[in-house]
Amino acid sequence: MSALPWHEEHWARLLARRQRDALPHALLLCGAAGLGKRQFAQRFVAGLLCSQPVQGDACGHCRGCQLTAAGSHPDRVELTFGLRRDGTPRAEIVVDQIRELSARLAMRSQLGGWQVATIDPADAMNAAAANALLKTLEEPAAQTMLILLADAPWRLVPTIRSRCQRIEFHLPDPVMALAWLQREGVADGKAALSAAGGNPGLAMQWARHGALEQRSEVRRDLAVLAGGQGQATEVVKRWLDDEPAQRLWFAAQAAADELRARSLGDRPPLGSALDVARPGDWHDASNRAREGLRGPLRSDLLLLELLSRWR
Repeated sequence: MSALPWHEEHWARLLARRQRDALPHALLLCGAAGLGKRQFAQRFVAGLLCSQPVQGDACGHCRGCQLTAAGSHPDRVELTFGLRRDGTPRAEIVVDQIRELSARLAMRSQLGGWQVATIDPADAMNAAAANALLKTLEEPAAQTMLILLADAPWRLVPTIRSRCQRIEFHLPDPVMALAWLQREGVADGKAALSAAGGNPGLAMQWARHGALEQRSEVRRDLAVLAGGQGQATEVVKRWLDDEPAQRLWFAAQAAADELRARSLGDRPPLGSALDVARPGDWHDASNRAREGLRGPLRSDLLLLELLSRWR
């Protein structure tokens, strides 16, 4: 598993702790989607379950590595969204899942090494599940490792966060990010990185799956609405039909560009007539709308209310 260059500082620190036999019992890997924290977790877990690791990395040949690669390692537990009784996926991690995990981790390792469990996304635990996890965090069994992954760690209760060693992934240096994109074969890495706000993982994903064109479409829609043309209801329908959360991300970015241009005394690129203060308000509102897509409110009304404020 190839390492991402902006992971190496975190990796070196964990490796040093492992070499001192001072690893924590719980890690919280957090940061924006696209920075590779799940790849980091997979690499770390594979190394823990390997009997002959090299600088913390799995050897790829021992029995532990073979079982890990096959997805059948008896000391490896992956907890994510479960299914309801009708077979549909849940939108949260529930208390029964955590109780089952805690019971599993209370038993001895079957292969005599580490027992490792990941909870992903940990920020999807409901209140009862989070409370059930606290006992396991407070009274960990020997040689157990619990790894929580969260794009939005602020959704975790403070008592969970405080009991984990936090590893936070930040945007890498732009030069490093651009060099990596070029090595990965992204044609216009600079434009993709700019669109993704400096996030190299998102930049690569968007460049390869046509999201940059979607970003241009969002800006065209906002420019048309700012010019008093087009209908917000038509824009809402189009956005809801094709990754509305991502479109709202691009919309928030567009508002930030409008605000930046106005603060510099330049003509705003989308020609909005919002005053200096309101682009920032609209930026925040678009982010709230993106969060609102996860809830019970009607998505079309959320978007319509937002777009009606763009002038």
